[in-house]
Amino acid sequence: MSAILSTALSGLAAQSKRLEVSANNIVNRGSTGVRPGEAPRAGEYVPQRVVLRSQVGGVQAVNVPVDPASVKAYEPGAPGADAEGFVNRPNVQLEREIVNQISALQSYKANLAVIRAEDHRLGELLDLVS
Repeated sequence: MSAILSTALSGLAAQSKRLEVSANNIVNRGSTGVRPGEAPRAGEYVPQRVVLRSQVGGVQAVNVPVDPASVKAYEPGAPGADAEGFVNRPNVQLEREIVNQISALQSYKANLAVIRAEDHRLGELLDLVS
C-alpha cells in the first residue's frame, strides 16, 4: 500500500473515532457525573475527547478524559441532588461537541478526497504501463 493511502486511511479512522467519542459524550451528557476528586463509580460517566498524535505513516487518535470530568448543575428535584439542590453532570458542552463533529466530518471528507485522488493516479499509472 502506498504511503499516501496509509496516511489517508489513518486519518479516516481518526476522524471516525472523533465522531464516535463526541456522539457518546452527547448521549451521556444528562448522566450522573463523577464527584470531584473521586474515582468514577458504577453509572457515572466520564466524558472523553480525542487527541490526534502524528506518527510515521499517519495519525493516531487517543482518548483522554475531559478535565474536570463533571460540573455542578442546579437541579433540586434530580435524584442524587445534594442538600443545596446541586447534582454533578458530565462536563459536556453541546456547542463544542457539535463544532467538533463538523470539524471531524470535514477532515473525514478531506481524507476521502485524498484516497480518491490516489486511486485515480494509480489507475492512470496502470493504464500507462499496460
